[in-house]
Amino acid sequence: MTDIAVAEPIVPVPVGPVPGDPAPARRPGLLHALRHGRGLVGVVLVGTVVLLGVLGPLLAPYGPTEQVKGANLLGPTAGHWLGTDELNRDILSRTLYGIRADLVVVFAAVPVGAVLGVLLGLVTSWWSVTDVIAQRVFDLLLAFPALILGILLTAFLGPGLLTVGIVIVALEIPVFGRLVRTAVRTVREMPFVEASQVVGAGPAWVLRKHVLPNSLEPLTVQLAVSMSVAVFVEGAMSFLGLGVRPPHPSLGSLIKDGVRLLHDAPFFAVGPLAVVVALVLGLLLISQSLSEARRA
Repeated sequence: MTDIAVAEPIVPVPVGPVPGDPAPARRPGLLHALRHGRGLVGVVLVGTVVLLGVLGPLLAPYGPTEQVKGANLLGPTAGHWLGTDELNRDILSRTLYGIRADLVVVFAAVPVGAVLGVLLGLVTSWWSVTDVIAQRVFDLLLAFPALILGILLTAFLGPGLLTVGIVIVALEIPVFGRLVRTAVRTVREMPFVEASQVVGAGPAWVLRKHVLPNSLEPLTVQLAVSMSVAVFVEGAMSFLGLGVRPPHPSLGSLIKDGVRLLHDAPFFAVGPLAVVVALVLGLLLISQSLSEARRA
């Protein structure tokens, strides 16, 4: 009688770490980068500037346009820490109020441009026809330098904070649109996206569930970079008289007045310039920390 070999039952192999083995190292998130080193320094610098801008009306000893009798081009004193200008206005007070204009540009115009760019990039990059049209529009926007675009818009809208905001929004739309386009082109070829389409997932579902989550990290890094660029754009436009209208202050207009009065009052631009340096440096440190954390 022939013996019949009985196959041994297949025992499932447990999936996961073997007991006793060290746990796999987790990749630190982007927020972790802002709690240490350069990221923390950047957060402190930006947070300090934001706090000064928000509390400006409470901290300022005078109004932004208030004229102090007998205080013409004074140097730093106990009553005027940063001195006064040729119209007897306290520079410290004008600097604190001027921060608010930059904060509006940085934390309002840049996010609006980012959201519009992301939406356009998501909607148009999935189909070849709309993608070509969107890329030509992005090329047209990028063809205009910020100051040239500011001059053109000022001719129609006049100088002001609104014009500065529109210029920055127009500059950020193609930047974020192309960034999302790259993510769409990369993620749509992934096996899990093809599997989702096989079971009936539409473009809107794929873009929302797969493309956008995989784009959050590069978008966050770019947001910090764009905010630092926006500070320079506002300063340059205000320096040329295209930004905030006098007598209302902005950091760019204060630096412009400081350059104009450099020989008579060399101390004039020290305060506004220090704030701009702190804000830009803080944003750059944040962007560098986020970029390094993303590559880790």
